[in-house]
Formats: sequence, structure tokens, C-alpha cells
Amino acid sequence: MTIRVAAVGDIHMGPDSEGLLRPAFETLPDCADMLLLAGDLTRHGTPREARVVAREVRDLPVPVVAVLGNHDHHDERPEEVTAILRDAGVTVLEGEATVVECAGGRVGIAGTKGFGGGFVGRSAGEFGEPVMKEFVRTTRRSADSLHAALKQLAEEDCAARVALTHFSPVADTLAGEPPEIHPFLGSYLLAEAIDTAGADLAVHGHAHLGTEHGMTAGGVRVRNVAQPVIRRAFNVYRLDGD
Repeated sequence: MTIRVAAVGDIHMGPDSEGLLRPAFETLPDCADMLLLAGDLTRHGTPREARVVAREVRDLPVPVVAVLGNHDHHDERPEEVTAILRDAGVTVLEGEATVVECAGGRVGIAGTKGFGGGFVGRSAGEFGEPVMKEFVRTTRRSADSLHAALKQLAEEDCAARVALTHFSPVADTLAGEPPEIHPFLGSYLLAEAIDTAGADLAVHGHAHLGTEHGMTAGGVRVRNVAQPVIRRAFNVYRLDGD
């Protein structure tokens, strides 16, 4: 059976955008089995903005799973943002996994924000100043947690597995962004985690000027669902539950 995954990121909601997405989200039961939110749900990561997002998704008739983005960390209160979203029924992941039950089968979702560092041949390394080493280690820890979460799902008898991140795992979906900022938009370490642990789909946001379609070296489909890229309330991707 077919599993229908709705996804969007970078909705950047604030008080002046309240109610903008709710009408579209209420149509989800007609076209999707779940909604994945790929980070940057707020503009500055304030609790006030998080409450706007919570009202958009509260009591939706499909499960909602999210990761935070860099904007959601800006006010340095990601725990409060997470708590507000969870209170609205959203499953917020950071190096964790969850399983969604739908008509097409059990779908495992592994999520992490991710971080930058660049891609094969043009990436940062754990060398030099402590702050540089910590930059790369932050990405490595995030990739390691994604790998562990996907491996956990391999034991859950899931019909499909999805990797949900904010930062991109591949350079493909950054086409259109200035090459100079690619190292700050994602990391190949995320793709390595996805390929070695296994997944059927990877979705991310963050790259507003990027491209929707990409693929890891191991053949996993990658989709950039940043709203400025898909230009709609969400896109739906279909997976074969068999």
C-alpha cells in the first residue's frame, strides 16, 4: 500500500501570519498520512512565535512530527519552543526516532536538526582552533544520533523509514544557493548516516534558494521542502509500503 508523507519546512511563522497555513493543513487527511515539519518553524525562536505554530497544527487529524531549525534556536530557548510544540501534540525529534501508524503501514521517522560543515571535497575538518573542532564535532554528533535513530527503526518492523533534518545531507538540493555558503547549509556526514543506516526518503529545509530534488550517494531520495522552494503549504511524497 502507498504511504503518503506531507512535508514542509521554513514556514517562519510569527504573530502576523497566524492562521495562514491552518486551512491547508486541515485538508491533510484527504491527501496525506502525516505531516513532517523540517525546521525553521519560527522567525526568531521565541515562545510567542512557537505558540503561533502550535495553534496552526494543534488537533490536526494526522500525526505531526518536527525538528527544529537554526531560527528556532536564535532566541536560545529551544527547550521552551519544543515544550510548546509538544503540548500541541507535535512529536519533536532531536537525535530520536518515532513510529507513525497509518493505513499503508508503520512509518519510522528519525530526526535531527543537523548542522553545517560542507560536502565531500569541500568540507571542514576537526583540526586547528578549538572552536573549529567544536563546529565539526557538533555536526558529527548530530549525524551519529541520526544514524543511531535510523538503526533503531530497522528493528521496529517499519514499512518505510524517513530521515527528517533541517540542514541538508547533500549538495544536490542546494543548487541555486551561492556556492560560498554551501558549508553553512549542510554536511555530507548526514548523508553518510542515512546511507549506512538505511532510509527510504530524506527531507530537509534551510536552503531557500535551493532545489527540491536530490539523492544521496547510496541512492536515497532527498527532498528540500523549504517553503520558498516548494511554494505551497506542503508537498506530498509517496512511498511504497510493500
